Amino acid sequence: MDEGFRDKIGTINDEGKRSWVYPKKPSGKFYEKRKIVSYFLLAFLFIAPFIKINGNQFLMFNVLERRFNIFGFPFWPQDFHLFVISMIIGVVFVALFTVAFGRLFCGWVCPQTIFMEMVFRRIEYWIDGDRPAQMKLDKMEWNAEKIRKRLLKWFIFFIISFAIANIFLAYLVGSDKLIQMVQDGPAAHLGNLIALLIFTAVFYFVFAWFREQVCIIACPYGRLQGVLLDNKSIIVAYDHERGERIAGRGRIVKNEDRLLSGKGDCIDCKLCVHVCPTGIDIRNGTQLECTNCTACIDECNTVMDKVGFPKGLIRYASEDEITKKEKFAFTARMKGYTAVLVILLGVFTGMLFLRNDVEATVLRLPGQLYQHKGDNISNVFTYKVVNKTTKQFNDVYFKLVKPQGNVKIVGKARFKVPKEGMAQGTLFVEINPAFLKGDKTKITLEVYDGERLIETETTNFLGPRSFN
Repeated sequence: MDEGFRDKIGTINDEGKRSWVYPKKPSGKFYEKRKIVSYFLLAFLFIAPFIKINGNQFLMFNVLERRFNIFGFPFWPQDFHLFVISMIIGVVFVALFTVAFGRLFCGWVCPQTIFMEMVFRRIEYWIDGDRPAQMKLDKMEWNAEKIRKRLLKWFIFFIISFAIANIFLAYLVGSDKLIQMVQDGPAAHLGNLIALLIFTAVFYFVFAWFREQVCIIACPYGRLQGVLLDNKSIIVAYDHERGERIAGRGRIVKNEDRLLSGKGDCIDCKLCVHVCPTGIDIRNGTQLECTNCTACIDECNTVMDKVGFPKGLIRYASEDEITKKEKFAFTARMKGYTAVLVILLGVFTGMLFLRNDVEATVLRLPGQLYQHKGDNISNVFTYKVVNKTTKQFNDVYFKLVKPQGNVKIVGKARFKVPKEGMAQGTLFVEINPAFLKGDKTKITLEVYDGERLIETETTNFLGPRSFN
């Protein structure tokens, strides 16, 4: 087989210029299932920022304030280790899923594919027509029809890109802030409006022009699959054993017995190529550009039905299933990834249950030694109380429980901690020398909201060496 196709990208011609892809409008069993999955995920994407669980946004990724909500659980900078573990779990899961089922995520779940194929491309089919009509329109001179269709398509693309940018802003800053910005008007938030228009331009550029190049050039997952896939991975595959046989593929010839002629079931109609959104020929084998979107499966099955051949010439299968007739098996690699995933999930679950809704930090003021206050030894500390909940604490104070002593807060003895906010300040701890164990004694402070204990914190207390 000529492997020259692997030396270049299918969407770049020999002169180094972009070869525009005009995919045929797909149809078939898998496409209908993909539409159901895609519209469910689109609805989830647009609704999720406005869903609240216990007052917390269902999903939020506020990078600027380092606040994240995942499935209603708030993560603060103090919880960054949990966020990191959750990301590692995601990476391991993707690796396991890729080893087992190839690039299935790209074709069925990836937002880029869903928006491109199920939103923008369908609008393009509605305005410009199917593959032949699009090619004809592209070559047409700029007349009234072409201008009307182009302006209508570009305007709709811009409106959708603007809507997507707003939804992403809701994920970044929170839906409440987004609604407030809309109510205040653009003049009150010019900086945010400019950022919103920049993101709109990025989305418009991606879906109106860059398109499949995101999957081929920008997305690292295509390179990752080349490392993770093996002959036992289930992918969208062309059954070359059946399609080529001895004499290779060939067109249908009237009254020809293809078994006697040695020709395979592939009739070389090239419809699997025409329907591919990344412009590849799946018959060349697994390729970086393939997103496992199943459009070629549906198209090939339709052709096989018409010519009276069995379906499944292109199907979900592993290389070993095609060449050795081996069924899918849970390999040692998959077991290894699964074991790592289970361990990480166990650690993450345990840490999640041990996580507090309130986190207090008490640190001795740098550069300050102890002081004598009457019969007691005094240390000065700074404190920070972080409230991760959606309820305000109105009566917060500290109590020294070990060893005996007094706590004096600079300012009011009791203070408030706002919801999803924090309070910080300075406090003095005074302890009688009789209760000190040396020049450094570990002390325990409890934080209360009224009569309710909300957090316990330990820190070091400095005293004179003579009291050892």
